[in-house]
Amino acid sequence: MENSTSTKQLLETYYKGFAQKEGWESVISDDFKFIGGDMTKTAPIVGKAAYIEVIKRFSRVFQTMRVKEMIIEGENACVIGNYDYTFPNGVSINGDVAEIWKAKNGKLDALTIFFDTHTFDKNIPK
Repeated sequence: MENSTSTKQLLETYYKGFAQKEGWESVISDDFKFIGGDMTKTAPIVGKAAYIEVIKRFSRVFQTMRVKEMIIEGENACVIGNYDYTFPNGVSINGDVAEIWKAKNGKLDALTIFFDTHTFDKNIPK
């Protein structure tokens, strides 16, 4: 149960900062692994700095976010996040993202996300 508590604390710190668009980075491991955005690419983006760059781009389109549900089992967690988006073309929507987490050695170590990529593709210019 100790891992569940620390994983929960890590996620609470992450999402509090993520919703404010600052202060979430402290709980991310240096060799963080991220998969998401393009399900045809199954190899993770590796490294804290690389993930920070992904989030800088994502932060331009999400206005607010809230955690709808969080299920934690040891160092593994599933979070359903709900986001309000405003795209560069002016379209605003609300949507859920399934976020699968792994914690390791007191840090968040990996994240795989699942969301409606079609809506993003049609509303974000290439």
